[in-house]
Amino acid sequence: MAGFMSTTSEIASPQFALEHLQWRYATKQFDPAKKIPTETWNVLEQSLVLSPSSFGLQPWKFLVIRNLELRQQLLEHSWGQKQVVDASHLVVFAIQKNIDAAYVDRYIVRMAEVQQVPVESLQGFAKVVKGFLDQRPSPSDVQAWATRQVYIALGQFMTTAAMLEIDTCPMEGFVPAKYDEVLGLSEQGYASVVLCPTGYRSAEDKYAAKPKVRFATQEVVQNLD
Repeated sequence: MAGFMSTTSEIASPQFALEHLQWRYATKQFDPAKKIPTETWNVLEQSLVLSPSSFGLQPWKFLVIRNLELRQQLLEHSWGQKQVVDASHLVVFAIQKNIDAAYVDRYIVRMAEVQQVPVESLQGFAKVVKGFLDQRPSPSDVQAWATRQVYIALGQFMTTAAMLEIDTCPMEGFVPAKYDEVLGLSEQGYASVVLCPTGYRSAEDKYAAKPKVRFATQEVVQNLD
C-alpha cells in the first residue's frame, strides 16, 4: 500500500523471525479437527496474490481446496500421503501454460488500470517482455521458467505461514497429470506443479520435535566483503 509505514512495535524482531523459521517443518501429520480461521487464511491468500514474479507476470493459479470429497479423490494420486486430506486447506500451485504476447497484453492492460497510466505508455516495457518470451527456444522452456516463478510463490506462502504459526508441507509427491484431470486444469490452460497442505500439526507427529538437519552456515553461505 502506497505510503504504508509501520511503527517499531509493529515490526517483528529478528529473533521472532528466526524462531519461527526454526519452528517450521514439513508437517507429516495434520490435526484434521483444527481449521485455519478465516481472517488468518485471508492473510495467507494475500501472500500468494502478493508474491513476486519475473516481470511481475504472475504465470500461475492457486487452487485452494477445502472440499473433503474432492481431496479424497486426489489422495490416490498423492502417493497415499494423508496430509492432502487431513490438512485444513490444500493448495495446488499451477502454472499458466500459454504465456504469449496476448497474455502480456492482458497484463499490460491490468498494469495501466492499477497504476492509472495510459496503456500506450507501457508499450516499451511490453516489448521487452515479449522479446524475453520470444527468446525462449520452445514453449516447454517458458513453462520451466513459469515453474520457477511458482516456487517463489510457494516460498513466500510457507514463510508467511510460519510467521503466523500455521503448518505447511510442500509436496512434489503426486501425479500432476491426474491432478490436472480431476481439477479440470488442462481445459483452463494450467498445469499443476507442487502442492502445499496447510493447517495445524497433530500432537502425534513425531517429526515436530526432531531438530533440523542443515549444513553449517559457513558451508552454504559465502560472504564476499
